[in-house]
Amino acid sequence: MQNNNEWQAAFTVIKQLENAGFEAVVVGGAVRDALLGREVHDVDVATSAMPSEVKGIFTRTVDIGIQHGTVLVLVPEAPVEVTTYRTDGEYTDHRRPEAVQFVRSLAEDLKRRDFTMNAIAMRRDGSFVDYYGGREDIEACVIRAVGEAQARFAEDALRMLRAVRFSAQLSFTIEPATMQAMREQAADIEWIAKERVKAEFDKLWVGKDVHNGMVKLQESGLAAHLPGEFKAEQWQGFCTQDAQVGWAYFALLQGGNWPEVLRSYRLSNKETSFVKAVLAAFEALKVGWTKMDYFTYSEVELGAALHFAKLQKLHVEVTLDVMREAQASLPIRTRNELVVNGLDLQKWSGQKRGPWLKEALQAMLEAVVAGEVENDWQDIKAWFERLYEEMKSLDNTFEQ
Repeated sequence: MQNNNEWQAAFTVIKQLENAGFEAVVVGGAVRDALLGREVHDVDVATSAMPSEVKGIFTRTVDIGIQHGTVLVLVPEAPVEVTTYRTDGEYTDHRRPEAVQFVRSLAEDLKRRDFTMNAIAMRRDGSFVDYYGGREDIEACVIRAVGEAQARFAEDALRMLRAVRFSAQLSFTIEPATMQAMREQAADIEWIAKERVKAEFDKLWVGKDVHNGMVKLQESGLAAHLPGEFKAEQWQGFCTQDAQVGWAYFALLQGGNWPEVLRSYRLSNKETSFVKAVLAAFEALKVGWTKMDYFTYSEVELGAALHFAKLQKLHVEVTLDVMREAQASLPIRTRNELVVNGLDLQKWSGQKRGPWLKEALQAMLEAVVAGEVENDWQDIKAWFERLYEEMKSLDNTFEQ
């Protein structure tokens, strides 16, 4: 589990720091995930060396968070984030300390961390430093705050949502005292920027047990202080590797109010467009997908709509295989594949651009997709000439 480039890079950095007389360890999620047997990519190092001392040891460094003690060290295997042991000053905004103080003590550094499973350090020889029983909690599948839960959540209210997210990612329970503290301080989540909240939901949606996370969101009282309706029972069986699909299902459960709710979470335009497409595909599925639906929506969008239909216990006869076969059998997959464009239609009709052109292009696209006309220049020209005669018969369609 520690043979990839990121681990080797971290051990290279730790060895050089130790050779210079400093203590250095791997900390955080990398240790937790290694103990869980999960794939690890981000392997961070903590050290007793001050930031200036770290920069003096390595020839290539980048100041990526120097005010918080973090230096990016560039070694051949991979870049490594190296952070000096620290204690945090007073928290006044329920999110970040006003100041940090660098220290030489690993014990002082670990006690400021959020949960016991994230407060385990690993030395280069593979041994662990575990002051808070993090390994036992991992084995018991328990999320437990380090020290006093009330103090940890008062420092950073986002930690409560992180507990919920971890319960979804890992299918862990939340230790009773930690859960009680979350109930008592749930309202503090309103202090947290919605962009930060969204980032946690992005990770929650792709967890292996999203339903568990949604149950914890309700039990903790956090759901009452976040935009939208959180209906835990509706999430049973939900599973995705794409956070956008999670947002789409969340939107579906909001009913017609979904655009306003999703705006609260600062989704990007691309994410919002994806959600809109999935919801449209879901509505189309209720009456049966046409060839034009298979053309219009991507495989991911259609697959998400099918998943939602199953979750909502709708009776549909379409399967993923049928959907893929239907898309594969389409004459064209994109508008760019059409052999005729608007200039051709203008030339054939002798008309200037206008609303008629958009309508004609759409009609042509639908006819080709439906197989009513071959995607061939001569065939489309003959088809258009018939359509043109019909369009001319409409009142004032082509008035100059």
